[in-house]
This record gives sequence, C-alpha cells and structure tokens, in this order.
Amino acid sequence: MELFRHGPAGSERPAVREEGRAYDLTPLTADIDGPFLADDGIERTAAALAAGELPEIDTTGRRIGPPIARPPAVVCIGMNYAAHAAESGAAPPPYPIVFLKHPGCVVGPDDDVILPPNSAKTDWEVELAVVMKGTPRYLNDPSEALGYVAGYALSNDLSERAFQLEESGGQWSKGKCAETFNPLGPVLRPASEIDPTALRLRSWVNGEVRQDSSTADMVFSVAEIIHHLSHYMLLMPGDVISTGTPEGVALSGRFPYLKVGDVVTMEIDGLGRQEQVIVAC
Repeated sequence: MELFRHGPAGSERPAVREEGRAYDLTPLTADIDGPFLADDGIERTAAALAAGELPEIDTTGRRIGPPIARPPAVVCIGMNYAAHAAESGAAPPPYPIVFLKHPGCVVGPDDDVILPPNSAKTDWEVELAVVMKGTPRYLNDPSEALGYVAGYALSNDLSERAFQLEESGGQWSKGKCAETFNPLGPVLRPASEIDPTALRLRSWVNGEVRQDSSTADMVFSVAEIIHHLSHYMLLMPGDVISTGTPEGVALSGRFPYLKVGDVVTMEIDGLGRQEQVIVAC
C-alpha cells in the first residue's frame, strides 16, 4: 500500500495505490497530515480499501507532491553512516548529530530544485525518511520506538556545503534550508510493510552513480534515533526524520558539486524513485 498526494503545489489531493491501482482518499481525509496519521489513518485506509469504499482514480500525468502535507518539523541526523563520516573527515559520532531543516523546504519528488544565488557547493544526499504518527516521550528503550512510526519515504536532504560548513559558525541548518532543498516521496509506505534495517539506497547525477549503500550501514538505527530524540525534543505526528546519508556525496571531493542543468535521481527499495532538475534562482 502506497499513500501519495497528487496535483498542483499547494492544492494536492490525497490518494492511495494498491496493486497498481490508485484510489481517492478524500472520503477519509482532506489530506495526509499529522492529525490523519495520529487518528489511525493508515489502518483506516487499509480497511476502506478492503471494503471497496474508495473510488478508483486515474492520476496519469499528474504532478506528485510530497506524501505528507505540512510536516510540523523536519529533523535530520548527520554523519549516520560510518563511510560518509570518514569521507567528511570525521569519526563516526558517539551519539546522533541532530539539526533541523525548515519544513518549507519540503517539495514533491520530481519538482525542480532551485540553486541558491552564489551557491558553488550544493550537494545531494539520499536518505531514508521516517514519518511519525505519535509522540514518543522519554522512551526507556529503543524497542519502544517503532510503534510511533507511521511509515517511511525517500528523501533528498540537499545541502549547500559552503553555507553549512564555511559560513555557518557551526550552524548546519544555514546550509540545509534553502527553498526546494527537501524533495520528499513519491510515496509513504506503512511501517508495517517496510523493514528499515536493510534497505538499498542509491543516487545518480546525470545518470552516473554517486551513492549505493544500505541502511544496514547506519551508525544509529531508526529505533535508536527515535529513542534518543525522545529525550531531547517533542516529536509530533506528521514530523519527518531524515536518518542520514551514505558515502558518495560531493563533499568527499570525488565528484563535482551540482550546477544548473544537472539531473539528480534517487531511489530506495520499496519507496520509489525521484528525479529533480537543478534550475537557476
């Protein structure tokens, strides 16, 4: 089962796909958002599909939006793959590195990415995104964490490295929050259908492979990340957690940074594929 949103930016409609057929979700909800997920939205969707209560629709040719509307927060984890930490010139961190991305950065999976003026070091990052359905508070153990997860999606945590590392004074978010810097989707897959511990994730630039790794190489698992965050911040239904990127980014020095006209493609097993064109501001 794949939940998604389609239509013009700002006017998306909720839908669900099962066995290749798409169905309208508006009989259940006006949108796929935090309140819907908190109110057993995934389970109610599955029940409505089984009962034949949702009208079939044709979304061919429609723009696909981010699968979650207006996430209250986008929480990101830095250097969560040992090889990526190494290519960044650092050791794997002893605890999760946390920074925030402005929710306004979230766009559809195939929307254009706007290169900021004077940017010379814009970079790609394929990541597994976690979408929350509940609020974990001061969890005792990581084994309690996954029950708060609605599902998983594919995310591109775009980063302007000069803004992040050279002009920030340590404030990573300055290089993470430009307009369009978080393509998300195309779909939200229910947590019950996805094992987040062994997903292949890949990225390409202009058809050339940049990243090819597995979530099995994470320093901190999804459960460990949520357990950790529950002691430091309020997580809300609809929040997105981007869990870090593997090796193969431009920051490593092995590849050029992005420029206008480049095409970035990403995919994660079971979560679909996204593609963006880099355009001028």
